[in-house]
This record gives sequence, structure tokens and C-alpha cells, in this order.
Amino acid sequence: MPVDDLAAANAIRRQEERLQRDPGSLGFAQLADLYRKAGRTREAVALCREGLARYPHYTTARLILAKALVAAEQLDQALGELQAVLRASPNDFQTHRLAAEVQRRLGRIDAAVEHLDAAVRLDPGDRESRTLLGLLRSEPREGPEAGGLGRVLRDDTFATAAFGALCLEQGCVEEAAQVFTRILRKDPEHSRAREGLETVLRARSRRKG
Repeated sequence: MPVDDLAAANAIRRQEERLQRDPGSLGFAQLADLYRKAGRTREAVALCREGLARYPHYTTARLILAKALVAAEQLDQALGELQAVLRASPNDFQTHRLAAEVQRRLGRIDAAVEHLDAAVRLDPGDRESRTLLGLLRSEPREGPEAGGLGRVLRDDTFATAAFGALCLEQGCVEEAAQVFTRILRKDPEHSRAREGLETVLRARSRRKG
């Protein structure tokens, strides 16, 4: 077993033993987070829900539950938990960041932008959120400086998932994002545009790395 895996297994075992000694403690949240990080998503969700039945106002556990639900691709349920956290702690920038991710993955670009706006306002040093905000807000340039591709992007005829994929294949990452976000603002359920936008973000991440 790799060292990291062994350390994680030992941490889980120790926290399980602590929780067995004191089943009513708030330690369930720490154990649930360890489960989540170890890929034991179902156990993390179950443990959070069990603990939140006793401590419904424990926002840390609710945020951990939301992260586990995101990992399980249960995005609507995750969003419900995040909204509950923000009702209690509206200035929690980490929750705004995760809410932005969930809204984006659901195709709700304007809602994602609102949460990113809040995250950047609360943490001006959050460069990743600022960069993503610029990408989701980006519009094709107007005027002579726009160039041929910029003029094409302003034509709704080319606001198609196929054209977005072509832009991405050509390395035009920002332009691909513009196409996919334009589609999603009209139709958040457009699965190809949602997948395309996530591909854009992965491509950006690889280029940064």
C-alpha cells in the first residue's frame, strides 16, 4: 500500500475509534471528510446526513456533505446543501466557489458568475476565481480589432457545440468558452455545451500546469 494510502487508512481508523468512544460528538464531520478524500463517497454522505439529523446547523458538516454529493455527481442535491450553508454564512467564499462550480456544471452560467463575483469580492486574492470569472463573462470583441474569428463568434449561426469543439481543437480556448457559454445562457440543459465547457476548463488547467 502506498505511503499516502496507508496514512489515510490510519487516520480513518483513528477517527472511527474516537467516534465509537463518543458517538454524539461533532467528530463525524472529520471522519466523513476523510471518507470523502479516500473516495468512500457513499459512506461520507451517509455519515454527514446521520450527523446533521442531530446537528442541523453544523455548516461545516453540510459543506462536507455538499462536496461528497458533488463527487457523486448529485449536483442538484449538492446545490441545496450549499444554499443552506450560504443562508447561514453568506460570506463564506469557499462555499461560493463550490456553488459556482456546481451551477456551471449544471449549465447555469449567470448563476455561476454571481457566485464567482461574491468569491472574488470576499477574497480579492483568489486569482483562480477571478480568471474563471473573466472566462465565463467573456464576449467576442467588436470593431476592427475583433479579427475574422471574433466577427464569426458574434454571429449566432456559429453558436453551436460543433463550432465550439472546432475552436477547441484549434487551440482557441477562450473562443470555445465563448461559444459554449452563449449556448448555455439560452439552454442550460444543452449537454454537449456543458461537456464542452468542462473540456475547455480542463484544457486551460493542463496548459497552466
